[in-house]
Amino acid sequence: MGFIFAPPPQAVLPIAGDPDSLFPIRRVFHIGHNYAAHNKELGAPDDPVIFLKPVDAVVAVPEGQLADIPYPPMSENFQHEIELVAALKSGGRNLTEEQAAACIYGYAVGIDFTRRDWHFKMRDKGQPWEKGKTCDSALPITAIRKAEDVGDLSNLQIWLDVNGVRKQEGSTGQMMHSVASLIAHLSMFWELKPGDVIFTGTPRGVGPVQVGDMLSGGIDRIGTLSARIV
Repeated sequence: MGFIFAPPPQAVLPIAGDPDSLFPIRRVFHIGHNYAAHNKELGAPDDPVIFLKPVDAVVAVPEGQLADIPYPPMSENFQHEIELVAALKSGGRNLTEEQAAACIYGYAVGIDFTRRDWHFKMRDKGQPWEKGKTCDSALPITAIRKAEDVGDLSNLQIWLDVNGVRKQEGSTGQMMHSVASLIAHLSMFWELKPGDVIFTGTPRGVGPVQVGDMLSGGIDRIGTLSARIV
């Protein structure tokens, strides 16, 4: 028995400092509303929102490389959101926070690009966000830095520049829900497994990008991410 067409390749992320290993991605979870200042600028409540994106939206960005991100069709307000990403080496259901923390393999830097015009349009109608939140090849993620090499997450600086101008700046200490508590919460609804990755929310300062814009951002002790809008 064979496939009627070639199956898509497995989405993977590189491992910082380990060029011979790759992290296979299973699912991509996103947490919205995890920074109060960002919620205020969007007029959103403080309760965390969970949504998923397709794995084929991921653009792996090895250290020192530049990601080309296509400006999507059907939008006139394409916006950046830089985020801390957690990558799981194990999982389970109904995890405690201590168990959830033990599931983390490492961390990466990611940008969740959004058709903000469609995001607001669907949100205001009470409809699903996919037209706003899901864009082809618009989810760049850096190499994963192992958790033991990152250490304490309580106050890591996170930033994003567009064309050399600082647009987003904050600290992981501003997250309303810790990474472990988010993983534990997700495990109440889904059985988490190795390969799941979780975008944990963005600080304030999100804004639009245009074709030709150059973006550069990062998180202390985890990595930096560079992208170009094409």
